[in-house]
Amino acid sequence: MKKFLISSFGAMLLFQAAVAQQGQKMVADKIVAKVGDKIILQSDIESAMVDMQQRALEGQPLPPNASCFAIEESIAQKVLVLQAERDSLPISEADVDGRIESQIRWAEQRYGSREKMTEVTGYTIYQLRERFRSAIRESMLANAMRDKVVNAVKVTPTEVKSNFERIPKDSLPFYESELEIGQLILLPKAGREMDKYAVDRLLELKKKVENKEGDFGTYASLYSEDPAVKENGGVYVLNRSDKTWDPDFLAAAFRLKEGEISNPVKTQFGYHLIKMNKRGGDRVTVQHILIEPNILSADLAAATHKLDSIRNLVLTRKMNFGEAVAKFSDEPMAKFNGGMLQNPQTGSTFLTIDMLDDPSTKDIVMMLDSLKPGGVSKPLPFEDERGRKGLRLVYLKTRTEPHRENLNDDYARIQARTLKEKQASALAKWLVDKMPTFYVHIEDEYRNCANITRWMAHNDAVASN
Repeated sequence: MKKFLISSFGAMLLFQAAVAQQGQKMVADKIVAKVGDKIILQSDIESAMVDMQQRALEGQPLPPNASCFAIEESIAQKVLVLQAERDSLPISEADVDGRIESQIRWAEQRYGSREKMTEVTGYTIYQLRERFRSAIRESMLANAMRDKVVNAVKVTPTEVKSNFERIPKDSLPFYESELEIGQLILLPKAGREMDKYAVDRLLELKKKVENKEGDFGTYASLYSEDPAVKENGGVYVLNRSDKTWDPDFLAAAFRLKEGEISNPVKTQFGYHLIKMNKRGGDRVTVQHILIEPNILSADLAAATHKLDSIRNLVLTRKMNFGEAVAKFSDEPMAKFNGGMLQNPQTGSTFLTIDMLDDPSTKDIVMMLDSLKPGGVSKPLPFEDERGRKGLRLVYLKTRTEPHRENLNDDYARIQARTLKEKQASALAKWLVDKMPTFYVHIEDEYRNCANITRWMAHNDAVASN
């Protein structure tokens, strides 16, 4: 029985599709399946195939019948999404934004740099964010529904032992030295002096524009710290119902009359001047200048002191590392992963040293020798993907020696594998039971896929009763 994996990297298919389109003639797409009001296109399946082939190059086995796996996984995800919508499972747009940023960072790592990513895909960073949004929101809804289905599933020590013993000894996996590493990130906040400087600078630019001493677009190109200003001159088209924008930015923009310039507007990114270029009902075109307040040494010192206090809470066992991450971390994905770094190949928390070759994690390698399992580093400086200065604590949860899998050293891993398999069985049963409650149509070319045959047979049996 196939195990359906709702991948957190599913939205990367958008990148694969974007790359595949470069330099190729557009061909007619077609709908290969419908689930409720949601469709699955042939291009979706082809993009999934490209993604699986890429993962195979990175060490993940290619499914025996990849095209069947792709469409079955897509159908399963649509059913999960539809049921999540029925159950009104809550998905925060802020969480969607956080996942988008994580996906962008992962994509940058895959392509080597942000410039190379935009060159290869043909999309700016902001266009990619918008292309990601729908797929990531669906992925998060599907994951929320999946969690609701499988979270009640538990495994016993007897089941774990049986899972281990059913694998022949000469087939047990061999593990290189592996690490479990967590990080707690703080992004220092600018003080009042730098906030005031940013506001005053923007007020000065506004006055110059209003006195016709300079052009808003020229000032945007010269002074805006929006990373996309070189690509779009700070110009954006906004829709009143689009919740993907910072709410303070959106509200301030829609209060403006055509040609009017706002006072400085504070958002999570810094301070903005917003100019209304064109109004048209719920759709407007604006231009902005962003200035991010500078972080001074005093701000870094305050954040360092705070991290030292958090570290002390963990080391004195007044709070475990996961609790500290949940309470204090400024990293958008922290609430999803507890601050633990993820293995890009398996999604687990077990990493090898060679996986820490990204610029954002290379400095972690340098200090691992000074940490014992359970240890927490002193605050370390680093820069995030936007070049912002930050600080982090590094937590070494475990470190293993090279060995053949055994119950003593790998119980947690075997337990996780056993649980994953049991959850997959529970999800497969749920899909069989839930499928008849939705309209499902699948083109004939995919009806011989094993799970689709089973689903449709069950649907027919339910319909005939």
